[in-house]
Amino acid sequence: MLLALGATAIVIVALLWEVAAPRVVAAARQRRARRRRLDDAELYDPGRERRAEQRARALLKSCVNAEEWAMYRDLGFLRVWGKSVAPVSRGRGSRLGAPYAYLIYPHKPIVAYLPQTSTLLSEYCIEFLDESRPYGSPRLPDSDDVLAKWMALTGDEERLINNANMHLPGRQVDPKQVRRDLWRLGRWERERLGRAGTSPREVSAR
Repeated sequence: MLLALGATAIVIVALLWEVAAPRVVAAARQRRARRRRLDDAELYDPGRERRAEQRARALLKSCVNAEEWAMYRDLGFLRVWGKSVAPVSRGRGSRLGAPYAYLIYPHKPIVAYLPQTSTLLSEYCIEFLDESRPYGSPRLPDSDDVLAKWMALTGDEERLINNANMHLPGRQVDPKQVRRDLWRLGRWERERLGRAGTSPREVSAR
């Protein structure tokens, strides 16, 4: 009798487990998912991105010269002259100037162009990742990305150009936007440098 009751109890428990098991497993998964969301919420700081960009801007300001910082602050990009310097004809006269230059944008390819004619030459795609972050996007803050490109370009232009993926103008950066930026840069320089009575190249060479 007792043996029969025990066997019946075992069967009942087994049947109940078969019915309840999916619900128990689902509830456990939901608890784990909620715990992960809470952990992520505790780790994520909505102000982290803003503070990182503020630190990056301060670092960029400390590394570039006053004109370059003002250019980035006012226009959102940097202009870097090419290393090769040679006499360049312009109209009836000539001046000593860089035959080419680059525009550095945050998280966009570096754009090479001819300053005398605003002719776009090529795009150089290179990426610097933020490998120090425990979560979120691996992208550097905007100003850190600009600084990394600026350091690589001014430190070893040939190496950066050789290692970058080169494309024709317009592959990733809208040529119309670049030409508008060159126009904005020219107007910005005329307003800024006209008061000093110097040429853009002379100021950059100081």
